[in-house]
Amino acid sequence: MSAKRYLIVNADDFGHSSAVNRGVIHAYEHGIVTSASLMVRWPAAAEAAEYARNHPSLSLGLHIDFGEWVYGDENWVPVYNVVLLDDATALRNEVSHQLAVFRTLAGKNPSHIDSHQHAHLREPARSVVLGAALALKVPVRGCNSEVRYCGHFYGQTAEGSPYAEGITSDALIETLLQLPTGVTELACHPGDGQVPNTTYRDERAREAKTLCDPRVRSALIEMGIELCGFTTLPGLLVSAQIGSATR
Repeated sequence: MSAKRYLIVNADDFGHSSAVNRGVIHAYEHGIVTSASLMVRWPAAAEAAEYARNHPSLSLGLHIDFGEWVYGDENWVPVYNVVLLDDATALRNEVSHQLAVFRTLAGKNPSHIDSHQHAHLREPARSVVLGAALALKVPVRGCNSEVRYCGHFYGQTAEGSPYAEGITSDALIETLLQLPTGVTELACHPGDGQVPNTTYRDERAREAKTLCDPRVRSALIEMGIELCGFTTLPGLLVSAQIGSATR
């Protein structure tokens, strides 16, 4: 990889709802989003996949949904569970199922894999997801040294409290200034209007506005940062991922 800086701006939760889909599409067509991750279990997954089929320059990955948790009483408690995170067999079956649904909806394999609330980073989910990704030769968020993950663009604290200053244009431009050479994936969660069934609600419209701010795109140009997607990523390798999965 050269000394140049590349940036993948990946919109999570694509397919969650029509409101999320509208935000992702707007931030792709009018902002800096280059990639999205599809939640295949949610009501608007088919419309999201159809849009992606008609816009192949938008990289489309799988946003595996094992469940959702909220912080309360000094602990994370489940809003819902798709599968227990300590059951490797159930996790493997669920990953296979969601991959199969993705292929049916999108007509192809995902360009990358991540998960809702980063649940795949815990064992045994990590090994299960890495095994599936290695078979497809696609990167997994946080598990590939060729793509650095950046989660700084987020409107809540680690405990789920509002943090509006984290998703302003000034904050995003400051994050861009700090990007290292090589490839960085920046996660985002745009939406439009009232987004149902989510603990991340008002923040989504603010994110969409920031992602479409002309100042942000101008800053990318001035800094010499090149936008790309997972499908167009120059020199993307999965060798480091193979090593981490076999250790």
